[in-house]
Amino acid sequence: MASTNDHGTPDPQVEARSTGPRRYTAEYKARILAEYETLDKKGKGALLRREGLYSSLITTWRQQRDKGALDGLAASAGRPKADPRDKEIAKLKAEKARLEADLAKARTVIEVQGKLSALLDQFATDSAPNRNGEKNQ
Repeated sequence: MASTNDHGTPDPQVEARSTGPRRYTAEYKARILAEYETLDKKGKGALLRREGLYSSLITTWRQQRDKGALDGLAASAGRPKADPRDKEIAKLKAEKARLEADLAKARTVIEVQGKLSALLDQFATDSAPNRNGEKNQ
């Protein structure tokens, strides 16, 4: 029920209300855990009261931290596995380079064959008999 002042108008003062569950950053959790673990029982209670926390949160945060550490330790050492697409790209690039080299060889062979054909035609016309039955020189 809203309170009223002497004139019968509602009091504009709004009571503070929680807007929902609090959110904690990873840095905050790590800092609180580090501080909590250095304190004795009395100091731990004081820290929880000062920060407005429950001991169950500390337990949950500790489990999250330990799970993260175990996941980090379980990860294989060394470089992360390559993306299969990168492997496929490298394979296609190598194939492209090989095909370009084959194409360059084929062009060279065609060029040499053309020159050889022209040279053979020239020899054939030089050694062919003319109308008089004599060879051209």
